[in-house]
Amino acid sequence: MTQTYDPNESEQWRYLAGPGFGGGAGNPGGAGLASEPPPPPRRPSHKRRLIMTGAVALAAGAATGALIGSQNPTAAGTATATSKTVLSASQIAARVDPGLVDVVSTDGLQQATSAGTGIVLTSNGEVLTNNHVIQGATSIKVTDIGNGRTYTATVVGYDASHDVAVLQLQNASGLTTASLGNSSSVQTGDSVVALGNAGGTGGTPSVAAGRVTALNQSITASDQASGSSEQLTGLIQTNADIQPGDSGGPLVNSYGQVIGMDTAASSGFQFQGQAGQTQAFAIPINEATSIAQQIEAGTTSATVHIGATAFLGVGFSPQGSFGGQGGLGGQGGTGSSGATIAEAVSGSPAAKAGLTAGDVITSIGGQSVSSATDVAHALVKYHPGDSVSITWLDQSGQSHTTTVTLASGPAA
Repeated sequence: MTQTYDPNESEQWRYLAGPGFGGGAGNPGGAGLASEPPPPPRRPSHKRRLIMTGAVALAAGAATGALIGSQNPTAAGTATATSKTVLSASQIAARVDPGLVDVVSTDGLQQATSAGTGIVLTSNGEVLTNNHVIQGATSIKVTDIGNGRTYTATVVGYDASHDVAVLQLQNASGLTTASLGNSSSVQTGDSVVALGNAGGTGGTPSVAAGRVTALNQSITASDQASGSSEQLTGLIQTNADIQPGDSGGPLVNSYGQVIGMDTAASSGFQFQGQAGQTQAFAIPINEATSIAQQIEAGTTSATVHIGATAFLGVGFSPQGSFGGQGGLGGQGGTGSSGATIAEAVSGSPAAKAGLTAGDVITSIGGQSVSSATDVAHALVKYHPGDSVSITWLDQSGQSHTTTVTLASGPAA
């Protein structure tokens, strides 16, 4: 049966990146995290309002063949153990935990940090996580649950439109990889367990048991922190009580195999006017690893970005959030005929070109834009050092076009 959620109801959905806390480095390069981080400023919670649009077909291009990770461990590493019999939640956790990592991303521009989870794909330190976990990060630290070591991570690439990112841990070897299952075999009613860095507290991953409540779900996700929104399709819906910080963590079947990557959950949603239990959504692991394979192969596309992020340096948020491909901001970012700038970072390519708060960007590289999301999509194919034309309207309504050279910026 097709399910729909009333967009006029007051359901609140959120990304599952953990609570932010004050960064300790004090510089845009993110030199390191303080051992005892100070209180606020806090990074805004990644909250998204998600509106169900009904059951849809699984997103095209989902992998059905060999998967990264469990089927290709190197000699130096081992895969987490699966079982031929049904396991308890605690048994699943004991088997899967060594193939997970805690992810802490530092936003040097906002002097704040946030936390999430990752799934180890290869023994030399390739990690799968959500793009929103590392969006806006100027440095990333990852702690491997299997060996307890903390590594500096770089972003191999990401697909913001599907909320998938791949990290590479520096100087990592012999890591335990996660055993990946086949999400095409998942059925409604299946028992599942979600594991992750709930609350961003680190240490032993949290455990949340539940069932698959629906398949092939489609949601419109609007990020309050960045002002952008994405359509995520083919998702697994579950009633497992996953929490902020669980983003990028695994949804695991009864045999210890990862069948999804947790990405968003509700906070007391209402369905047809009735209060309901918490619901969460996970990206099918087949789709996530298909995108990861494309990233690892260095294959760019309209949605996949490889390597360093190009930085334009504009914010569309009243809070001045400058993360993302060129700095995407919040709810004030959409104008009637373009994306309205709330602030331009001093010394950034945008500021050097003369863009200021109140200006409205209408075109990037010849591609029309009307929202923060459009700006992000238009910049996906660019890298630091690339030149791109920008067209904007100043506050008097006069149109300007110039070519800017994009700089190095946040991770995603």
